[in-house]
Amino acid sequence: MYEVDIEAKILEYLPLVERVASRISVKNTEYDYDDLYNIGVIGLIDSLKKYDASKNVPFAGYATIRIKGAIIDEIRKHAKISRYKMTAVNNYYKAKQELEQDLKREATDAEIMKKMNLTSAQLGDIFDSIHYLSSISLEGTIFSGDNDSLVLEDLIQDKNAENGEENLLLSEKKEALKNAILKLNDREQLILSLYYKDEATLKEIAAILDISIARVSQLHGKIIVKLRDYIKEELG
Repeated sequence: MYEVDIEAKILEYLPLVERVASRISVKNTEYDYDDLYNIGVIGLIDSLKKYDASKNVPFAGYATIRIKGAIIDEIRKHAKISRYKMTAVNNYYKAKQELEQDLKREATDAEIMKKMNLTSAQLGDIFDSIHYLSSISLEGTIFSGDNDSLVLEDLIQDKNAENGEENLLLSEKKEALKNAILKLNDREQLILSLYYKDEATLKEIAAILDISIARVSQLHGKIIVKLRDYIKEELG
């Protein structure tokens, strides 16, 4: 009877696996969508076995975390962004910072392209890489550069022993992220809302905005860069 119930639940929540898998970028990995879907199913089965209804946590939310965790853990084990692309991202951040120190204002894409001798397509590739990095670890991307980056586990893990200093720092980072989002324009906030709140796929967002999927990826990467800069300002 128990096995029948498990099988029924697996079938019921397969659309959840599909949705989670479709939101994770795979083009920079050795996996394709079917691989991620299959890994996600394993995560779903694991969540069904470990779910504790007495904790009053909705199963769909719990399962989403377990499914995404299973997929990302597998990607992290075997998939890495190429050294060339990672170098390009780091060079972009360095050039942007140097320009803004000289100009005393936010550097434009055109100014960054000129300094780095890039074409618009090459800059788009950099934003695409940043989108990929943030799809694996948003927190690690926007709070990179320090030793106590906000990670997903900090937001969902139930710790028995609380550390006042750590909780204060986490609270500050959450507030900084909230304020950073408010500094974005309406279109940028819409993309973030669709992607993170409504959990829309890149394809769905592209259809809503009437642009290409590749363009959504690049725009998301560019938004992440802005959030990173705004958060630095907020945290001093």
